Parts: sequence; structure tokens; C-alpha cells
Amino acid sequence: MLRHAERHLIERVGWLRAAVLGANDGVISTGSLIMGVAAASADRNAILIAGLASLVAGAMSMAAGEYVSVSSQADAEAADLARETAELREMPEAEHRELAAIYEARGLDPTLAAEVARQLMAKDALSAHARDELGMTETTAANPLQAAGMSAVSFAVGAALPLAAALASPDEWIATAVAVTTVAALALLGATGARLGGASIWRGTLRVTFWGAVALGVTYAVGRVFGVAA
Repeated sequence: MLRHAERHLIERVGWLRAAVLGANDGVISTGSLIMGVAAASADRNAILIAGLASLVAGAMSMAAGEYVSVSSQADAEAADLARETAELREMPEAEHRELAAIYEARGLDPTLAAEVARQLMAKDALSAHARDELGMTETTAANPLQAAGMSAVSFAVGAALPLAAALASPDEWIATAVAVTTVAALALLGATGARLGGASIWRGTLRVTFWGAVALGVTYAVGRVFGVAA
């Protein structure tokens, strides 16, 4: 039997969302923090320590946040499946009519809809109801560990870019180097995320870069104000 080898972009949704969010947050938050500390006229060691602390704390925070969030989604999915299992056991005929009504609403005639529902339930009733009644599939199922790991790693990778720029730059060029590196990284991240997700590359690039530049500018301004005040 031939297998359907076509792969769709939706198959990437589980890890793509976590990866893009983590990397974007890593680049912006660490780059902005370094810019703010540098603008406050802090010494080189303070700037680098702040950047490293941002990388470590941010990666752990992203992992914990994603794990808790996606675990809540997984718990809700498990509860729905348990309820559906009980309903299939206690009132199979009502569940058959419910599934048939879904197919009929999608365009099948009543007789065919009832037959399709019968055959699918005979093979795997819970999968049929999970997919067509609850909208749950293996592709979109919550995976807390995957989301947490991807968020932590992607945040750390993103945060490492402005931190490396600060580490490699002379003291007087740290803010400029970090700003350029951060904006360039955000542009690349926006383009990559848009390409992987099948969206407009230009739109994705401009959206991420614009808001990243705003964050850099605001944080730098705050650093200057407090640095002058000090």
C-alpha cells in the first residue's frame, strides 16, 4: 500500500512556535538589557554579567513557563479524551449520531455520513471523535517537554548573539555592536520563521525587526536617563 509522503507546514507547529518565541525573546530581552546597562555607563564586567544572567535566567524562565502552559493544555486534552471515552462506552449510538451529524454538516448526505461514522468508529472510535469532534490530532497534540526544551535552547541561542557582540567589542562600541547584531539577528529570525511557517518573508522580517528596534530604543533611553541621574 502506498504511503502519503507529502509533508505539511502544520506538522511543524508544535516546535516552531516554541522555537521562534524563545529565540525572539532571547535576542530582544538580552540585547535590550545589555543596551540599557551600557547606556547607564556601567563598566564592561557589569554589562557582561548582566547579559549572561539574562541568558541563563531567561532560558530557565522560558522552559518553566512553556512547560506549565503546555502541561495545562495537555491536561485539558486528557480530560476531554477521558470524557469522550466514557461517553463512547455509555452511549455509543448517541456518539455515532453526533459524529454522523458532523460529517453531514461538512457536505456528506445523511446516509453516507452515517456509514462513514460507523466505519471510522468500528476501526478506532476514540480517534475519530478526537479528530473530528474535538479537533485533536497527533500533529497538534500538546508536548510539554518538547516545548520546554525547545524554548530554553532557542532562548539561549538567541541571547548568545548580542552577548557575543558585547564580549567581542571594545568598551566604547558595545552599545552599537549589540544594536546592530540584535537587529540583524531579528531580521534573520523573522525571515526564517516566516519561511518555515509558509508566510510572507518580508512581512515576518519587518514585523519582528520593527518591534525589536522599539524595545532596544526604549531600553537604551531608560538606561541613559538613569545613568545621567546617577
